[in-house]
Amino acid sequence: MNNQGLLAAIPVYFSPALVADAHSYSPSAGKPAPVVSSWQRLAIPLDLRVPEPATRAQLAQAHDPDYVDAVLDGRSDNGFGNRLPAVAASLPHTSGAMLAAARSARANGVGAVAPVSGFHHACYDHGGGFCTFNGLMVAACVLLGEGARRVGILDFDQHYGNGTADIIRRLGLAAAVPHYTAGAHYQSASQSAEFLARIPELVASFVGCDVLLYQAGADPHVDDPLGGWLTTAQLRERDRLVFAHARRLGIPVAWNLAGGYQQPLDRVLAIHDHTMRECGAAWSMGRV
Repeated sequence: MNNQGLLAAIPVYFSPALVADAHSYSPSAGKPAPVVSSWQRLAIPLDLRVPEPATRAQLAQAHDPDYVDAVLDGRSDNGFGNRLPAVAASLPHTSGAMLAAARSARANGVGAVAPVSGFHHACYDHGGGFCTFNGLMVAACVLLGEGARRVGILDFDQHYGNGTADIIRRLGLAAAVPHYTAGAHYQSASQSAEFLARIPELVASFVGCDVLLYQAGADPHVDDPLGGWLTTAQLRERDRLVFAHARRLGIPVAWNLAGGYQQPLDRVLAIHDHTMRECGAAWSMGRV
């Protein structure tokens, strides 16, 4: 980071170990690899880093320890509704990537990226909605244990982050983990102008957080079969507003992917590319 508070290269926490074939309608378990490959073709300096997997003890800071063991040992279904060993093996790495990005953002004061998804429907003691472990809450709980005072979660996926809300309630973390999930409030194209106008206010509500975890969902896109209310340009403006206002307010951001069910996958990759472009414009010394 230079004396202007910008990054020479954007930290991206990725490893092939966090990729799996979940045999699912959702592409989330396999998406990180093509996402990172697409980002590497952009004119944005990236610093690819291999994250450490989250330990069972770290996962159990946000989840019922029996649930953690049952999933990882293949005795209980994952969020995709199966017990595939490859998926179980990948899960500590996806949460580990989010934790590593959150730690990095807190340390560098700007931000970092975890190209992973499948978090916000995972509740304290069960998964669902293609989500098994809530990497957002794992990262928040671990950081709080490491001395962070507040860890914010800004969830701009199409859907309500019920799992995040459940864990916050179960663990009594409402004050320490402020959480906003747009899926509870916005669903219609008629609300798009209001939504975009509110983003500066929403970001400002996280002032005082040690780090903000931002879910940059691709599924609010108008053509997404599970979404349908923001255009490509509006999604890009959403991300521009988040990154620009967080930088202006001095809030470090660790962001991850979420949602995105269009076919072919290239349509989803294009949305995630725009998110990275806006991230680079806000954070990079090169000002792409």
